[in-house]
Amino acid sequence: MEKLKNYIHGEWVEGTGNGIPLYNAVTGEQVAISDTEGLNFEQALDYGRTVGYKNLSSMTFYDRGEMLKKVALYLLERKKKYYELSYKTGATHADSWVDIEGGFGTFFTYSGLAKRMLPNTPFWVDGETQKISANGTFLGTHILTPSEGVSIQINAYNFPVWGMLEKLSTSLLAGVPSIVKPSPFGSYLTNAVFQDMIESGILPEGAVQLVCGEPGNILDYVQDGDSVLFTGSANTGRKLKSLPSVAGNAVRFNMEADSLNCSILGLDAKPGTPEFDLFIKEVRNEMTTKAGQKCTAIRRIIVPEHLLGDVQNALSKALDQTKIGNPLSRETRMGSLVGKQQYDEVVRKVNILKSETELIYDGKHELVDANYDNGAFMSPKLFLNDKPFEKNISHDVEAFGPVSTLMPYKDAEEAAALAKRGKGSLVGSIISHDESFIAETSWKMASQHGRIFVLNRDNAKESTGHGSPLPTLMHGGPGRAGGGEEMGGLNGLHFFLQKTAIQGSPDVLKAITKIYQQGAEKKFSDKHPFQKYFEEVEIGDSLETAGRTVTDADIVNFSNVSWDHFYAHTDATSLTGTIFDKTVAHGYFILSAAAGLFVSGKKGPVIANYGLENCSFFKPVYAGDTITVYLTAKEKINRGVKGRNIPSGVVKWLVEVVNQRDEIVCVATILTLVAKHSPFIDLNVKNMSKILNGLSENTQPNWGKMSPQQMIEHLEHGVLVSLGEPEADKCFTPEEHLEKWQDSLYNHRKMPKDFPAPFLAEDETLLELKHKNLEAAKQSFLDTLKRFSIYYKENPQAEHMNFVFGKLNKEMWELMHKKHFTHHFEQFGLI
Repeated sequence: MEKLKNYIHGEWVEGTGNGIPLYNAVTGEQVAISDTEGLNFEQALDYGRTVGYKNLSSMTFYDRGEMLKKVALYLLERKKKYYELSYKTGATHADSWVDIEGGFGTFFTYSGLAKRMLPNTPFWVDGETQKISANGTFLGTHILTPSEGVSIQINAYNFPVWGMLEKLSTSLLAGVPSIVKPSPFGSYLTNAVFQDMIESGILPEGAVQLVCGEPGNILDYVQDGDSVLFTGSANTGRKLKSLPSVAGNAVRFNMEADSLNCSILGLDAKPGTPEFDLFIKEVRNEMTTKAGQKCTAIRRIIVPEHLLGDVQNALSKALDQTKIGNPLSRETRMGSLVGKQQYDEVVRKVNILKSETELIYDGKHELVDANYDNGAFMSPKLFLNDKPFEKNISHDVEAFGPVSTLMPYKDAEEAAALAKRGKGSLVGSIISHDESFIAETSWKMASQHGRIFVLNRDNAKESTGHGSPLPTLMHGGPGRAGGGEEMGGLNGLHFFLQKTAIQGSPDVLKAITKIYQQGAEKKFSDKHPFQKYFEEVEIGDSLETAGRTVTDADIVNFSNVSWDHFYAHTDATSLTGTIFDKTVAHGYFILSAAAGLFVSGKKGPVIANYGLENCSFFKPVYAGDTITVYLTAKEKINRGVKGRNIPSGVVKWLVEVVNQRDEIVCVATILTLVAKHSPFIDLNVKNMSKILNGLSENTQPNWGKMSPQQMIEHLEHGVLVSLGEPEADKCFTPEEHLEKWQDSLYNHRKMPKDFPAPFLAEDETLLELKHKNLEAAKQSFLDTLKRFSIYYKENPQAEHMNFVFGKLNKEMWELMHKKHFTHHFEQFGLI
């Protein structure tokens, strides 16, 4: 039987022991062996801390985000084989989707967050700058840097893919290398996904390692700077947390343990209401999804005492209709437990529950294309705790399978009290349409819950469900649930980052943080900052504007245009007892006037105003005052751009408005979208002519078989097609891919060197030469390019067919020609 290899120190290594046999949870057949015996864990941790840390921490947050996206896309293309393995763990297609594509989705989510919200630097400035001296020469702020260590991630058996990717999404984005230790059960699926992550070549060396089997003494080698993330039982987690190596070295430890999560049916949710039906459906789903093997599953069903019988009957009927069996069958709605060992453990816990509570539903279902002897199948089991404030077994013992307990309550006070008797839960849900009941119950139970999920008719269609942790929200809970926090958007990164206070002068803080600080040196030049591309803008680039004297007419006109007739702007007789001496200019007029002073009227790389932050008005501006503006580049944020948008970044500009006495009257931060410099040549005939001067009959291509004249005539033919001479009658790209291809015209990625024209046979020559020599071809090409410019000025709405990109308008043709010309000019070494 094949042994699963471990990925340690950059190599695939087999264990040297007998290992643990891993079985198909449906058929009982052996699938693989996991073995970690003989592995050098000390070397593995050292490799992560040195090679892995150096490679990951030197990348920027933005680049790490791009890395996550590339990995997720690579895995998504190979998902079919993961599903085939997932069925062997007992998971249905729906269960597998949550695990596999839910894991990829977490990578995509964190990639998007990084590219929208994180800096293009290896560190992250956290919070605002604090002025800690009277004159502003001494400032303070905080930066976050990757913790200098390795993260050991110990995952549970129920989610072999999502469990790994959920933790890696934050550790990799934070810049911390990781060692993944999945549960042996289902680790053959983790191993398959991990192999592809390595084979993709996207992750830097040392970023991730994999230990498939028992953890051995790996935690003996942790040290200060390392971290441990554990998902599993609370008992095991507490033992690991108290290990001398962990506790004694101040190793960061995050625990996400199983918990006795509850769902509360509102007093208003009687049979016949949408909420009652939603409740039954939600509880059934949470009992049967992954065969109840979810740390977020509903274990305690808290219902109004007068509805106990109704819920029992409705839930029993719903469970009766849930077909159990082989996950490969289309009929199956619930698969098996992950293995016989887990089955025996659930049976043991069920027997403990029986000692104090009554088993009221134990549907012995017939299995679909499977049998109970070979597979780890278990029918759903429903208990009744008729006295939940006296019988504590339901609040203490968790059977980690399709097992839940029904219990009654009288009022919102009791519902919240029962919810909290779980002693700390990952999630509690409330299903009700009574907002008062929801509000009272939720804040009373919140202290013992990591997440509260409210479901009713208003959000049911778009709800993600009680049991689904989301990347943008925290996953974790207090007390029994482990006291840990995972994901939660960017908050999930903080666990892996060291927060450091930085103090110094404005210039020092600007140098360290790469963010302009008020009081730091400004850099003035003749070139207007708005005429610079994103790459050219430097932090501290500044502009001092001319002055503008505010008049009474300005104030009156702005009142009329804006409809802002607040008395301080319009009624000089009403100012007694106010802070104003006379009618005052509107704050937004000052900001608008400032923009009028600092903007550049000439078209340039600035695409649009993107937003406004932290606008404050410090002193009134009256008619007769003269304002001057200082505009300074404060911060640059790289930005991922999709679709038909110009590649760009966000530049934050500090706007300081001063009056004639040099007093600051207004400070704001404006955000602009600034285009990135295109790597493609401009369609300028003079520039093109200079480039072509370097092309002769003897110029050899760097790739391909074209001659110089063939290349020029090929480009001219492309321009003629864009004029409809001749009109291409067909696009060879399939309709379903056309939008994606057209979108690609807008990005800054170059055309691939080996791209074959889809409309040419392999042995077909490009075109029959029509010009007598290269010089004649060059001149004809330049003449045609002039015609192109004139044609689209006269026919701005014209569209013509392209063989690859379909019907293109003026803008698209220009983008296509820029890429195409650059591609072939580079082919011949002209640029």
